[in-house]
Order: sequence, then C-alpha cells, then structure tokens
Amino acid sequence: MNTNPRFYYLIELQFLGFRYHGWQQQIDVKTVQYMLDRTLNFIFDGKVKYKTLGSSRTDKMVSANSFHLELYCYHHPSEDLLLSELNKNLPQDIKCLSVKEVDDSFEIISSDNTKEYHYYFSWGEKAHPYSAPFIFNTQSDLNIDEMKRAALLFRGEHSFHNYCYRPEEKTHFSRVILESEILKNEFLVANFFPQNSYCFKVKGNGFMHHQVRLMMGALLRLGRNEIDYDDILESLTDKKKAETLIAPASGLHLFKSEINL
Repeated sequence: MNTNPRFYYLIELQFLGFRYHGWQQQIDVKTVQYMLDRTLNFIFDGKVKYKTLGSSRTDKMVSANSFHLELYCYHHPSEDLLLSELNKNLPQDIKCLSVKEVDDSFEIISSDNTKEYHYYFSWGEKAHPYSAPFIFNTQSDLNIDEMKRAALLFRGEHSFHNYCYRPEEKTHFSRVILESEILKNEFLVANFFPQNSYCFKVKGNGFMHHQVRLMMGALLRLGRNEIDYDDILESLTDKKKAETLIAPASGLHLFKSEINL
C-alpha cells in the first residue's frame, strides 16, 4: 500500500481532436487522455503513481477550447512547474491552459459543471480542405433563417429522448438547455474558411451521448427541407419518435467549460 499523501489538481486543456478518438482512454486507439497520461509518466520519470479523470467524454474528432480534468497524484509539484512541464512535453495539438491545486473534497464528476458547445458549419461551394478539422461543410442549400428559428425551440427543459444515441436503461431524458441559437461564425476564423460560416451555440449543465450532434442533425434536415419546424417541436415531447441524423463530429467544439469550485 502507498502511504504517501495524495495531492489533487484541476487542469484545463485545449486540444484539436481531429487525430484523436475522443478524450477517454481506449484500447488500441490514440486518445487525448492517453497522450496526457504518457506525458505525465515522462514528467514523473515513471516513478510516481497518478490518475487522471475527465469532466466528461468527447467523441472521436471533437475538439475542445476548454476541457477540465482532475489529476490525483502521489507527488506534489508546484502549479507553475506542472503547467510548464506539460506544455513543454505535450504534442502540438494539446495545450495546458491552467493548473490549480484543489483539496480532497473536490470531485470533478459531481461538481457544478456548465458546458458551452459550438458546432461550426457552412454551405454552398466545397470548402478548402484545410478547414476540415474545424468546420462541417455541406454543398446542399440550407434555409438558415428557418434553422435559426428552430434552434430557439431547444431552449428550456424538454424531453430529449430523440437526441440521445443508444441510451441506457437508467438515462434521464429531461434536460435543461440554457442557450441555443445559430449565429454568424465570428468565434473561429481563418483565411481558408468559407466566406460565410455559422455557429450553432448550445449551453447546458449536462449532455447525453451525441446530443448536440443530433440536435445539429435535426437542424440540418430542417435546413434541407427534409423536415419542418413542427417536426422539431414534436420531437421534444414524449409523443413522437423522430428520424434522426448525427452531424459529423469534426464541426463540434467544446468551447467553454465552467467549473465552480
């Protein structure tokens, strides 16, 4: 048994998810957690026992502007030293934003955690290939005005049973969405992006498996005139099982994650 004291750190990361199979460690695939754990093992010279636990999972290819995790560690490096060593040794597509020591009462899974997701998309002429890791492009015509109107329907408390992929028996479908809107994309820009792009912005305290991508998929189907406004309205009740579309992962970004200590 290890009798050394254990120390706790809250760490905030940014990462480009395009070459990773999400955050959580998996067998035989490269994940963000795998890269972080490998980096910590190098920093600690393989001599320190530690464990990392993320605030949530992310899908394959999904990026994060702000992702939090907790580090449990039988070692006591300073916050500044750990921040510096992580950024010196992590790959170029992962950056450590902050390291804060917390006490043993902090639990990242049960903490008050608000997440804001952005889904970036464009339509029309095929986009420059360089934009593929960041933004979903469709050559189909989209009725943006109708998509903007329908995005407001997701606000508030609803049954999101149509917006959860392969739910478990214990899944609670009633969720509260604090913000939901489609805006002109002025959050993430580059000279190789399409001239006009958009952002589906959605904020809440808890999201189910593929929930935001399914919400975006419904809006895309609406924009293509495959369904109408009332179909989305009815999909937020327990009365109708909707035909769903999961929007591609690479347009999805965890833009902001807020942890209240």
